[in-house]
Amino acid sequence: MDASSLHVRSYGADLGTDRHDFAQLVLPLGGAVLLDIDGRQDRLDPLRGACVAPGAWHAQAGIGPNESLILDVATTAMSHPAWARLLERPFMTLGPGARKLVEFMGVMRAQPALLRGWMPLLLDTLALDAPRPASRLAALLARIEAEPGLPWSTDSMARSAGLSVSRLHALFRAELDTSPHAWLRGIRLSRARAWLVETTRPIADIALAAGFSDQSALTRALRDVTGMTPGAYRRAGRRALPSSVAR
Repeated sequence: MDASSLHVRSYGADLGTDRHDFAQLVLPLGGAVLLDIDGRQDRLDPLRGACVAPGAWHAQAGIGPNESLILDVATTAMSHPAWARLLERPFMTLGPGARKLVEFMGVMRAQPALLRGWMPLLLDTLALDAPRPASRLAALLARIEAEPGLPWSTDSMARSAGLSVSRLHALFRAELDTSPHAWLRGIRLSRARAWLVETTRPIADIALAAGFSDQSALTRALRDVTGMTPGAYRRAGRRALPSSVAR
């Protein structure tokens, strides 16, 4: 399996037994599930979740209609400090903060890249006393990458992450060796460049979708980096693509 994967699953009424070499979080979105982990049994619902340790025998059965967010994590990816606590107590109460995150991740299930960015914050909320600043930053980056066209500013980025502006700047410098503004500009330009080459969307639409104020702003930014206008960049990039990709 990959280092980690996130999916939504519904359980039937039959109690099925399983065992695997990766850890698993079971976080109900709706309904209830009866879960047995190495002989310890509990009822899971949106207020209660569970952590299955690698190698643990477990059996589960749905109690009526149910749906759970399932996080599978390979042992090689379990460096987050929350895992030590989660593995000590397989069943956990989900507080308001954790429930809100689980609900959000359930709604955004169709965007796996966004969900992976929110995993560290989810683990912090489940097991640590307070979310770590680095986890807040990872969740923020994932959200911006999913929606670069929103009117992001340093202030709105700080508010979204629950940090002060000065703390946000310090985190960007420590974790990414750049500033929030420079990182945001790079993400927007990267997204615009991909759309220019891989789609036939109008350049003005691409500029707005990527977060630029207008086509002229995109043109200036692209010229600074590549020396080309959006039209020239599109022509050069599409010539290098297979015909099946350029559409």
